[in-house]
Amino acid sequence: MRAAETVSAHGHERILATNKTTFEITKDKSLTEQGDCIIALGANKSTIDLKGKFKEIIKKKEAKLTICIQADGEEEIIEAWGSPSLTLNHHSDLVIRKSNYVCDRTLAIKANKAAQDFSRNLIKKLQNSEQEVSILLFVEEIK
Repeated sequence: MRAAETVSAHGHERILATNKTTFEITKDKSLTEQGDCIIALGANKSTIDLKGKFKEIIKKKEAKLTICIQADGEEEIIEAWGSPSLTLNHHSDLVIRKSNYVCDRTLAIKANKAAQDFSRNLIKKLQNSEQEVSILLFVEEIK
């Protein structure tokens, strides 16, 4: 089983992308300096907005998520895993974690990258509030 979702967002001049354990995409329009995991704002989707088939697959024990973040010719690929513990019912955020921690904001766990691991060329692009960001989420059940 496979499913895909596309999320649109934009950059922000306060993006730091220095968090060592997570990265986040949010529907929020503003950002404080404490938001060191946020890599895109003004998203058109959060965990609650994902389609039923996508949610069904990512809640499986062997669900692998590939995330492709694109902005102005720069791209970052991240791999992470789903979990039966995911609730996927947050109204503003998508959080991807290196750890196994799950809350309603969590989209995936055991990621191979956090915000600090992203290309600094991509982060420079994301620090422009006019920059459009495309996030492709591709989930498949690995058996």
